[in-house]
This record gives sequence, structure tokens and C-alpha cells, in this order.
Amino acid sequence: MVAVVDPAGELVSLTRTPGAQIASSRVAVDKARTAAIFVRPSRVLEEQVSSGRIGALALHGAKALIGGIPLEVDGEVVGAIGTSGETPDEDEAISLAGASADFSTSEVTALTYEGARLAAEAAGAVATSRGVSPVVAVVDAGGELVYLWRPDGAQVASVGVATDKARTAAIYRRPSKDFEDQASGGRPSALHLARAVPLQGGIPLVADGAVVGAVGVSGASSAEEDSELAAAGADAFAKALAAAGNGSGNGAAYFSSETLRERFEQGGLLLDTAGFKLDAGRRESPGEVEYHERFVDVMHVVEGRATVVTGGELVEPREVAAGELRATAVEGGTAHELAEGDVLAIPSGVPHQFVDVSDPFLYFVVKVEA
Repeated sequence: MVAVVDPAGELVSLTRTPGAQIASSRVAVDKARTAAIFVRPSRVLEEQVSSGRIGALALHGAKALIGGIPLEVDGEVVGAIGTSGETPDEDEAISLAGASADFSTSEVTALTYEGARLAAEAAGAVATSRGVSPVVAVVDAGGELVYLWRPDGAQVASVGVATDKARTAAIYRRPSKDFEDQASGGRPSALHLARAVPLQGGIPLVADGAVVGAVGVSGASSAEEDSELAAAGADAFAKALAAAGNGSGNGAAYFSSETLRERFEQGGLLLDTAGFKLDAGRRESPGEVEYHERFVDVMHVVEGRATVVTGGELVEPREVAAGELRATAVEGGTAHELAEGDVLAIPSGVPHQFVDVSDPFLYFVVKVEA
């Protein structure tokens, strides 16, 4: 048996030669999947186990059996081939021959880390503005986790549930609510769908007409609110893509006044690039102390008033992401009274906190990587 899988380890092709043993169909897929998702020949894992590293048998998704070989194009693993039915060395030799043959590939749009983060944090921003603390998970097209937003107040169980919802939406290319409606509407067999969890709160992420991943939310005030927050993340992702492609081929991004008004209704990112971000900020209450190691914040007040303290020493800081700290208070610092039309520029590495704001306080933020 010879199996070929994609980079996520999902079956693309299975060839069953005459006389092949029945068990080899599954074993060949297992070997190929191992080589694909671990980005190395499956021999490496079998040799680890044989040399005494028994713990390698517990690696999630791994089958430590010789015969799986990655398929590479320009140094990137695009899938793998696995063979089963002969001796281990013969299986590997067959897979190596297959990997060295000319094979066709196609380019597909893929979800990046930055895209996943944008969707998750947009959903998280709406959740924070509503006073709820769910978990937001974003997965790639194969249903594997790319980014997780987990606030302090989130329940532990929501981590797994949010990921399950996102995976369901990604691999079935539709909102997970479709399956909850089926399961509760007279089709309980929907519970047997492979890798699906029929709970609403998972929404696909679409780019160039293809599903590239999904966002899942769990732990808000209701299942309906989970879906609303996931939809907010997917909407922010779609708008960022539209904005990125709204120039004249030179990377320029245009946002209409209507788009800005809509974004200010809930607040959230307008654009997220490697070097800078545009944020339509909305606050209705004071917030925690923020510290950005790599980003300069330039704020322009659109509506309302606020008192912002900059500088000082963080009290019991905690890391929320690489180069990002939060704290409940700051000692010292300088207070700035902001009103409509004012501009405040905060260098990277300077703590800042909104200690008093109007309801609402709207401000346009440009975040530039230092």
C-alpha cells in the first residue's frame, strides 16, 4: 500500500497493489501522516523508540514506524508518502523512490499567524467591551491551532471547546451552528461526523474564496454570544483582507468613513501588517496598564475625553504575549487630559493606562513597530 497525504496529514491518494495485506492501508497512511506533520522521515521516530526513548510513542499523531518520507518543494514540506506491506527498509525505499519522482503541486492561500491573531484579538476586543471572558481559538484549514486568546477570567474547559468549535468550522467549511441545528433538530447522527463537535460558536475564515481556517469562541454569556463573537473575529479578518487589497498595487489601504463608523461601534483593528497596525479604538471604562516592547502608539482622539497616565513603574506585571505586558496599576507617571482632536504619542517601552474615560471614548491608533 502506498499513501500520499497533504501537509496536515490528510489523505490525498491511496494505491493498493494486488495481493496487498488489508492492514497496510491504514499503516501506510499512519506513516505518511507522521512524516508530514513532524516534517521528517518516520524512521527518525522509530529509531528514537528503539534506542530507548519510549516516550516518543506518546507523541500526538505519531506512529513510530519506518516507511514515511516527507515530500518537499523548494525546502518546504508539502505532504508525505508512506508505504506498508514489505519489510521496513523496503517500505522506506519505495517511499523514497516516490518522493524523488516528479509530482505536481498547487499553491493555495494559507492562514498566517498574524491573520489568526487579528481574528482572535478582534473577537477578544468585542468580548472585553461586553464584559465577558471567553476563550477565542483560531485554527488553520486542517483544524490545527494557530492562535489562542485566553483572558484571566476564562474557564479552563473553554480552551478545548473553543478549539473544537473552530476545528469543526474549518474542516467542514461552514459554521459549527449548522451541526448543532442538525443534532438538536432531528438528526442526532450528526454526532458521528468525524472530528466534528456540534456546538455553535465556530465560524470559517475565508480568503480568496477559500476557507483558510476558522475562529471558535467558548465561555461567553450564552451559546448565541459565542457565535456573535466568533462572527466579529471573522468579520475583522475579512475587512483586513479587503483593506489590504484596496490599494492600487502599491500596498496602500483605504478605509471609507462608513467603514470607520462601523468599526468604532465596537472597536477593533482596521489593518494588521508586519510593520504597523491601524486600530479604531473604543473605550467605555478605564483599563489595565499596557506595555508594548516593540510598538509605538500614536493616538488621535475622535470623540470623548480621557485621562491617560504614561511612564512610571508597573505593579505586578504579567506577560500576555511576547513583548506585551499588563498590570493592574502603575506607580508614578504623568497624567495627560485628552479631548477631541488631541494627539498622544507613546514610545515603545513606556507603560500607559487609561484611568478615566467618557462613555464612549473613540480614538484612532497607529501602532508602528520600533
